[in-house]
Amino acid sequence: MTIQWFPGHMAKARRQVTEKIKLIDIVFELVDARVPMSSRNPMIDEIISSKPRIVLLNKADMADDYLTKQWIQYFKEKQIPALAIDSQTGTGLKQIVTLSRELLKEKFDRLASRGVKPRAIRALIIGIPNVGKSTLINRLAGKNITKTADRPGVTTAQQWVKVGKELELLDTPGILWPKFEDQLVGLKLATTGAIKDSILNLQEITVFALNFLKENYPERLKDRYHLEEIPEEVVSLFDEIGKKRGCIMSGGYIDYDKTSELIIREIRNEKLGRLTFENPSQYKENNH
Repeated sequence: MTIQWFPGHMAKARRQVTEKIKLIDIVFELVDARVPMSSRNPMIDEIISSKPRIVLLNKADMADDYLTKQWIQYFKEKQIPALAIDSQTGTGLKQIVTLSRELLKEKFDRLASRGVKPRAIRALIIGIPNVGKSTLINRLAGKNITKTADRPGVTTAQQWVKVGKELELLDTPGILWPKFEDQLVGLKLATTGAIKDSILNLQEITVFALNFLKENYPERLKDRYHLEEIPEEVVSLFDEIGKKRGCIMSGGYIDYDKTSELIIREIRNEKLGRLTFENPSQYKENNH
């Protein structure tokens, strides 16, 4: 399965961001804490060039806390400050302005020495679709400025948003890269809901998700679906879960579509607990 999703407005957004970067002091790169590497956009580095940035690991409340701490350390080693946040509840958001001030202190001191009046920090907020940008902006601004929805592709235009006196944010549509070089990236993003379900083969995504859970969170899988043992074959695992949950078609056959929908929905709704689909150690080995 080749997952590609790059509507015209994303190509346009990439051009606009590249043009606006001159006006920006700092970049907030929003990623999904459950898939911190897969939810980073490979184009971001070239777009933002040498601007200071903070990686915001959003949806941290849904991610494995132990691994989130490791990811923050991973970025720190790359000289990129990172914060774990949850834009739904507001957890960790106060740290954003504080850290931005620290990172920009030299620049603002320089401007002050030239007699430039203090002004708000201008930040670009950037990330792939459905990573929570609009929710974060609304939460920071304390009001509903941008449209939000739990589906990718809702923000389709750029806008400046004032956040108190401290911050001005440039919101951008989610920019997903034109092609996934690594199909595993596509499968992880599909599992967490960053890609429209309507263009996906849900059974294939569920096979990936079940294999991942079998290897990394076997006890959660057993508990959730009341399994004595986890079958070796993923088809047998599908059958077990389908039977336990009554996803049966006439003739007693397992309804794989229905079973897939159920499993993916339960993963996204945290019925299997807080999950992280990537470990920083994999990326250290691969020298990313």
